[in-house]
Amino acid sequence: MTPVTPGSRGWSGAGRGASTYVQTPREWRGTTVQVCGLWPFAVGAGTPMVGVPLGRHIQTGATLCCDPISWFQRAKLISNPSAFVLGKPGLGKSSLVARMAVGLSGYGVMPLVLGDLKPDYVELIQALGGQVITLGRGRGHLNVLDPGEALEAAHRLRDAGHEKEASQVLADAHGRRHTMVSALLTILRKSPPTDREETIIDRALKWLDDNFVGIPVLGNLLEVIQQGPVEVRQAALDRGNEQRYREITENLEASLIGLVGGGRLGETFAHQTTAPMKRDRPVVYDVSAIDDSDMDLQAATLLACWSAGFGTVNVANALADAGLEPRRHYFVVLDELWRALRAGRGMVDRVDALTRLNRQRGVGMAMISHTMSDLLALPTEEDRMKAKGFVERSGMVICGGLPSAEMPLLTSAVPLSKAEQDLLIGWQDPPAWDSTIGAEAEPPGRGKFLVKVGGRPGIPVNVQLTQVELSLHDTNRLWNEQSRVGTTLQEAS
Repeated sequence: MTPVTPGSRGWSGAGRGASTYVQTPREWRGTTVQVCGLWPFAVGAGTPMVGVPLGRHIQTGATLCCDPISWFQRAKLISNPSAFVLGKPGLGKSSLVARMAVGLSGYGVMPLVLGDLKPDYVELIQALGGQVITLGRGRGHLNVLDPGEALEAAHRLRDAGHEKEASQVLADAHGRRHTMVSALLTILRKSPPTDREETIIDRALKWLDDNFVGIPVLGNLLEVIQQGPVEVRQAALDRGNEQRYREITENLEASLIGLVGGGRLGETFAHQTTAPMKRDRPVVYDVSAIDDSDMDLQAATLLACWSAGFGTVNVANALADAGLEPRRHYFVVLDELWRALRAGRGMVDRVDALTRLNRQRGVGMAMISHTMSDLLALPTEEDRMKAKGFVERSGMVICGGLPSAEMPLLTSAVPLSKAEQDLLIGWQDPPAWDSTIGAEAEPPGRGKFLVKVGGRPGIPVNVQLTQVELSLHDTNRLWNEQSRVGTTLQEAS
């Protein structure tokens, strides 16, 4: 019997004109106030398409393009070109940041991985034609008193008539060296140096700048404090009494001997820099040779790498501002942030002093940690609040799978709806057993992240890597190599 009314595609049957193609309905865009009465026929706007392609929106399948530099510079979606990445281990935080680094390098931005502990980025930087600097016990040295390229840059600036800029470059180099010596003492003692000791270090460094020929090392700083020039004695307030000066500097001298003679931090920072960092190519500091049990050396090396990296960036920007070199943009990756923060009381101030860069400097930054608990497990309330500020000040916060206990801490820094919290909690669930392959399936949250910008709704994305990226960024390489060897032996037998 012929239906009384046609279906959605017209009258069915031979010669009746049924359509096999349904024309796309017209679309209009409006605010939620204007179109709220049309629910559920109104849908949200598409994901941003500016920046590095990360993957697809988990709910809509739309492509998401996202990175802190593009969203700050081009899309104007964030006010600070930085991202803070949180998530449990093994869910792809480093892979996400590596994808951003690869994409930004295509835009002409140079990745700087200032401390690779696993290593996750060495092969990637090599593939980009970058510089790999290896550090560790018996593998390389990084002189924390080396001003790097600051001296050469200051000479070039003075020759070009930029005296003020040259002075600023040298002052920045002095400040970073002072900060690094104080940071090493903090890690060694588990407490920061006193105000008097800070002043003595400052005067001793200035004396070396004025009187030492060449690039000094920590041993030269120790000798200056032991000899006690007039400027250093005045800073120590010894009142012209030799015995009083020895008593005032005794603890500082003992700590510096520990840094120079080996001790817990070895001789990594006691000799001239093995491989100076270059500012015209991607760079990664490979510190994977340092064992995870050697946490003090790990934290000290990370800080030294960050200091050297940001010092190089400052030199590059000063030369570009003066028109002596082309403008270069950098994407700085600070992985395992929590290791440096836990090294001792007052380390948050050291990290904050090293990592503060102006938005106008053309530097994007990605800071990576596991959980908010890592940042807040610090000895003093002051340090905990400052560490929390790292997350609050970031232009975007990207969250992977996190336990439910993290939600109160996270929501105190980043506003999250109940649905967004449930999503993050679900992503941290353990993997199920896949009987077809006789092994565990991938964790449900691997490669899945929620991109949050202020109070806006989060964008859930599934990061999709290419085969080339997967081959360059295998964080379980040693385990996979062992599996392949085992399979080969089985086949041979």
